[in-house]
Amino acid sequence: MRPPGPVATLKAMNGVPDRAARVPRRLGVAWRRDLALPFAVAVLQLAGTAHGVGGKFDYKVGRGAAGQMHTVHLGLALNPVHPAALDWILLIVGPVALVARRRHPVAVAWLAFAPTLAPDPLWFGYLSLVVAFFVAATSGHRRAAWTVLGAGYICALWLGPLAWHRQVAPPVAALFVAAWVIVLVVAAEAARMRQERRAEVRAARELEARHRADEERLRMARELHDVIGHNISLINVQAAVGLDLMDTQPEQARTALAAVKTVSSQALGELRAMLSALRDADEDAPRSPAPSLTHLPDLISLTGPAGLAVTTDVTGSPRALPAAVDLAAYRIVQESLTNVARHAGPTTVAVRVTYGEHDLSLEITDGGCGAGGHRTPNGGAPAANRPDRGMGGTGIPGMRERALALGGQFEAGPGPGQGFQVRARLPLDGES
Repeated sequence: MRPPGPVATLKAMNGVPDRAARVPRRLGVAWRRDLALPFAVAVLQLAGTAHGVGGKFDYKVGRGAAGQMHTVHLGLALNPVHPAALDWILLIVGPVALVARRRHPVAVAWLAFAPTLAPDPLWFGYLSLVVAFFVAATSGHRRAAWTVLGAGYICALWLGPLAWHRQVAPPVAALFVAAWVIVLVVAAEAARMRQERRAEVRAARELEARHRADEERLRMARELHDVIGHNISLINVQAAVGLDLMDTQPEQARTALAAVKTVSSQALGELRAMLSALRDADEDAPRSPAPSLTHLPDLISLTGPAGLAVTTDVTGSPRALPAAVDLAAYRIVQESLTNVARHAGPTTVAVRVTYGEHDLSLEITDGGCGAGGHRTPNGGAPAANRPDRGMGGTGIPGMRERALALGGQFEAGPGPGQGFQVRARLPLDGES
């Protein structure tokens, strides 16, 4: 079974509808589990006591042969008992209380402590106390659980017998029971630490899932910005060109409007693919190829009607790139051309791609504000010539994040002359 992809992770973090549909079934399973254990404990306690089995500690100290040490014989003598009405009540209190052990573990432990005060030594009655102790100790109530267990130990061996005028357990028997109590405490601590490790693993998995969901949200935001920002900017520029040339140069206006149709169709296709991925739970593979540097000529051809004269210079041996590097390189070039079309207007742009042995270098340089270039509202210097061009939006920060996420470098600022330059270096360490 394949692990969930990033989109499925994003859906899971935002809540899945069918999760609520499974809640009633889980509640039913939880209730059956809560009732099964108390029922089993009640059967064992009542059946064991109904057979008339109680017990007392029996020990003998004998003298060996001459010159040898004394020998001690310690055992538990099982003797028939005849439970009174109070014994039966105390036997049933513990199992009934165990039903609420998950919600009130400390109160249940004190109720399960009741059989230690029975008139007769009901050893089977201590089973509910053992279960309640485990639940309380492993649910974050260690001190309360130890207090209940210690009180039960004292009452069962000394206070109970004194109150009902029975024989008090001898010291050797007390040590014997104390050893079993220590084993019980160690087992409870081991179970508690195991639960804590499981909780830590679950928390780490949830944190990783949130991290993947955040990364997926950031990736989607970048893709939406690149797709919408680039295509809408080109549509805006080309539509403006078409309107300006409609009367004087209708053929060029027709070319600009045809480019608007092409760009808008591509934008709708990319948006439809992204939305389809969000809607599909199975995250089927996209039907169209992912943007890459192999589509760079198509990208440049769409900028021609916007008035950009783009030249490309490829150095090195073009080859297949890692998918993440290929997509990031395409988006950086795309966003750079978008900024030029938006802020500089018709001008020249030089795109240089260098395939190195261990990295890919990109350099996009424009010639500054061309004819019809945009100027600031107060009539100051054109935005294309300002060092902070594009700094107020998300274009340049998005390009920088793409490069840094791959362990690369990114620079953007004034270029030679009056233009603006974007430089990026993307390592190819992940190349196979």
